[in-house]
Amino acid sequence: MSTEGGTRAIVAALTANLGIAATKFVAFLLTRSSSMLAESIHSLADSGNQLLLLVGGRRASRAATPEHPFGYGRQRYVYAFIVSIVLFSVGGLFALYEGFHKWQHPEPIEGRWWWVPLLILVVAIGLESYSFRTAIAESNHTRGGRTWVDFVRTAKAPELPVVLLEDAAALLGLVLALFGVGLTLLTGSGRWDAAGTALIGVLLVAVAAVLAVEMNSLLIGESANPEAVTAIEAALVGGAVVRVIHMKTLHLGPEELLVAAKIAVGPQETAAAVAEAIDDAERRVRAAVPIARMIYLEPDVDRSPPRTSPSTPSVEPKSAPESTPESASGGSGTPEEASHPR
Repeated sequence: MSTEGGTRAIVAALTANLGIAATKFVAFLLTRSSSMLAESIHSLADSGNQLLLLVGGRRASRAATPEHPFGYGRQRYVYAFIVSIVLFSVGGLFALYEGFHKWQHPEPIEGRWWWVPLLILVVAIGLESYSFRTAIAESNHTRGGRTWVDFVRTAKAPELPVVLLEDAAALLGLVLALFGVGLTLLTGSGRWDAAGTALIGVLLVAVAAVLAVEMNSLLIGESANPEAVTAIEAALVGGAVVRVIHMKTLHLGPEELLVAAKIAVGPQETAAAVAEAIDDAERRVRAAVPIARMIYLEPDVDRSPPRTSPSTPSVEPKSAPESTPESASGGSGTPEEASHPR
């Protein structure tokens, strides 16, 4: 995923959420609907989350320092993890509390402004759909043939998966709010409004948990995807590099990969030849996988056994006298074992 694509999706989501949060809060003030209050807090939390993602992206772009020699790329993961905490606490737990409170003290939606929540929810669904469509379009540039679940689980850049999950949760939350408000207006019972609010809370807590698990994995450190690993191993071999003994990769950030490998060179190679082989291997790796920014290669003498073609067993002439099993096998094993070496 390009950083520009993630930024476009974040800005689209931020613009939509700020407008939606304001209109939802106005609807709450006019109708006292708990679903509208929960949704306004949800949109406000989403707006704060998008600001956090933008701040994280900016701070992650700082140059490396002696104190942080590998740079600040992982700060994008840190801020995305904070997003999951905000979504859980500010969005999910507040909605659950409000739903529980309104269930104990239900209030119908009355007065001349009863239609305002319905109008705002329908408009909000349209705005969220636009934001969701933008996130889908940007994700498709790098998703490839992966399913959406695989994309969220394997993406190394946190912004698009976060925005995708938030927008999906926002759309489902709006549908739940419309469900609660609509049934409250039809039945006159405020408990439908409370039920819609509680369902929004459960939804947000679930999405926050998924985000926390995925960001935790990225914070701990993930290797490159299998395609990149295969490409790096293939690029390392060539010239004086006979084979890759072992290799490890680690994402220092979404667009920065650390490669550490032990490579085998021939025993006859000089120090100068080995140094040149390492430089050539690094160039090949960076050409094959451009995000491989830091490459550390340790040369070692190739100790693999030489590959030899199997020997052809000799055939005794028919006129030769018959030999005993011991004489045919040289005193060890049967004639069959002698003619089929292991």
